[in-house]
Amino acid sequence: MILIMNNNIPLNQKNIILIGFMGAGKTTIGQLLAEKLGRDFLDADQEIERKHGMPVTEIFKSMGEPAFRQMEKDYIVELCRESREKVVSLGGGSFMQDEIRSACLDNGIVYHLDLTWESWKERFEDLIDTRPILQSRSLEEIEELFNSRKRIYTDNHRTVAVDTLTPEQIATIMVEQIRASWENEA
Repeated sequence: MILIMNNNIPLNQKNIILIGFMGAGKTTIGQLLAEKLGRDFLDADQEIERKHGMPVTEIFKSMGEPAFRQMEKDYIVELCRESREKVVSLGGGSFMQDEIRSACLDNGIVYHLDLTWESWKERFEDLIDTRPILQSRSLEEIEELFNSRKRIYTDNHRTVAVDTLTPEQIATIMVEQIRASWENEA
């Protein structure tokens, strides 16, 4: 799906924003992509942790999910409006917020790292302890969450299927697409 973006910002200055379900590889791929493009990498969850002095899991436990979502919105919306030439990995649930989604789509190049449910289930055991949203949910509830988020992720500028590719292959594909779009704009 191609969406209209803020044309006041040249494509080669826009942040590249990675969205997708938790465990899709946004941080790993984002770091590789940033390195290949010579940009700084930011993981939104890690930046929120740094700013508030506690892990996301602790923010969820001590302050609740609504407080975390507000912190997330404040950070990401400001980042989208004020920052340029970064690669940014968003938490899996952040794109569900309308203000975040609009800010990202208007001011960045949004890539959806698309993972199938079957591939995600293979990663489940590695994710359960570090993802507060997964704790105390059945696999059926998580699948429902996966599918509801996947519908929202369709609002993007590009989608990359990540099931059968390595992070290095994905980053290379993305760099080729990004550089081609920069050249087409010039």
